[in-house]
Amino acid sequence: MQKRYLLVLASLLSLSLLIAQNGNEAREILDKTYAGYRASDGIRLSFTTSTLNEDDKAMDAQQGEAYIKGDKFKLEMEAMEVWFDGKTQWVFIKEVNEVNISQPTEQEIASISPIALLGMYKNGYSLEKPIETTVNGKNAYRIEMVPGTGSNRDFKSLSVAIDRATHTLVQAILTFSNDLKTQIDITKYNANYHYPDSEFTFNPMDHPGVEIVDLR
Repeated sequence: MQKRYLLVLASLLSLSLLIAQNGNEAREILDKTYAGYRASDGIRLSFTTSTLNEDDKAMDAQQGEAYIKGDKFKLEMEAMEVWFDGKTQWVFIKEVNEVNISQPTEQEIASISPIALLGMYKNGYSLEKPIETTVNGKNAYRIEMVPGTGSNRDFKSLSVAIDRATHTLVQAILTFSNDLKTQIDITKYNANYHYPDSEFTFNPMDHPGVEIVDLR
C-alpha cells in the first residue's frame, strides 16, 4: 500500500511531465508543460488520489499536498509524509512515528521522482494524438501513453489531461501492470513559491521520539 501511494504521488508531482503523442503535437504540449514546471522556483499542488473500480468509479479518495522544486519534492498525506532532496528519501509513517531513510536506485527514482517520471514521456513511450475534452470543468488535452519494450513496466498505460489554457496538469490516470487503476486530480496549482532546499529534507527535531530506520 505504501509503495503504491509513493508511486502514485510521485507521479502526480511530476505528472505535469507525463504528456506526449505519436506526433509533434502531443510532444509540443508535453514539452511546454514540462518547461513550465522546470522554470518555477517552487510549485505547490493540492491533489486527490483515488482507486478506480471495474466501472472506473472513484473509490477510497485521499487528499494531499505536493511541494516541488526541480527534482526535489515533499508530499503530505494523512498517513505519511515523504521528502526527497534529489539523492536521499525519507518516508515518515505517522501512525508508528517512524521514518525510513533510503537512497533510491535509478529504477526506484523513476517511480518516486517527479522529474524522472516526467521525463519518461521522452523515451520509450508510444504516444497517441491529443484529444480535446473537458476534465473537471476545464478544457483540456487528453494524451494516452503506453510504455514500449524495455520501459518502466510498473505502468501498463498512462493517461494525462493538460489544461489547454495554462498547460498545467489537470488529471492523471495510471494503469498498473496488475490492471489496478489510480486517478490523480489536481485541485489547486500555484507556481509562485520560493522554497529553501531544507524544505525537502526530514528534520527529526520536528518529530520528537521518532524512530529512525536507516536503509542506506
